[in-house]
Amino acid sequence: MIRDITIGQYYPADSVIHKLDPRVKLAGTIVYIVSLFLFQSWIGYVIATIALFSVIKISKVPFKFMVKGLKSIIILLMITVIFNLFLTPGETLIQIWRLKITKEGLMTAVFMAFRLIYLILGSSVLTLTTTPNNLTDGLEKALRPLNKVKVPVHEISMVMSIALRFIPILLEETDKIMKAQMARGADFESGGLIKKAKSLIPLLVPLFISAFRRASDLAIAMEARGYRGGEGRTKMKPLIYKTRDKMAYIIMLLYLVCMIVITRMI
Repeated sequence: MIRDITIGQYYPADSVIHKLDPRVKLAGTIVYIVSLFLFQSWIGYVIATIALFSVIKISKVPFKFMVKGLKSIIILLMITVIFNLFLTPGETLIQIWRLKITKEGLMTAVFMAFRLIYLILGSSVLTLTTTPNNLTDGLEKALRPLNKVKVPVHEISMVMSIALRFIPILLEETDKIMKAQMARGADFESGGLIKKAKSLIPLLVPLFISAFRRASDLAIAMEARGYRGGEGRTKMKPLIYKTRDKMAYIIMLLYLVCMIVITRMI
């Protein structure tokens, strides 16, 4: 389960999506996430599905690799579906004792499940096709106007990039600790949900120690290389918009307009 989390990982490939400016991919991710909450009809989800699968196909990232990341949200997905299924008032379809499954609840549960799945897949495309360095540069450049109101844009971008980079590292560390404890007789598989949750508590102490140690090593390494924040820093590879980036913006705008039109028509 832990090794199935793909958010924060980078998948190298020679594709148009990989070559796009990180600012374009950030804007595209935001537009796609916003569009998921604009519509309440199947037509909107069909268009969102076509757009998402087209981008995944162009990115040359194996679809199996992306779907593997959905295993980590199965419990959250089930909770979301169950709550919407039984707690949404409306026309009763099935009644089990005091629990009612309504027509509106069924539709809401299905839509919320699709939204959550597409949200994870859409966000994964960004991290799988963008290196942490490019993501930091893109965030910093996109948020640069906030410097005028004394917002530490460079530091915020660096923290977000490091946090994303640490996700796969900490997951790998957790997997190693679990294997070491299982070799010593620990049991993480048997029992109910509560017992499994309690069995994970001994993982927290060594995991936190490892995380603080890695953070300290990273801070020392950055200081040793003369890092003093974003003031006066230059870029070895400055971000410059190219023709493909402008075309991507046009496609995003057309997609958003299409979603808004569909929302108002239905």
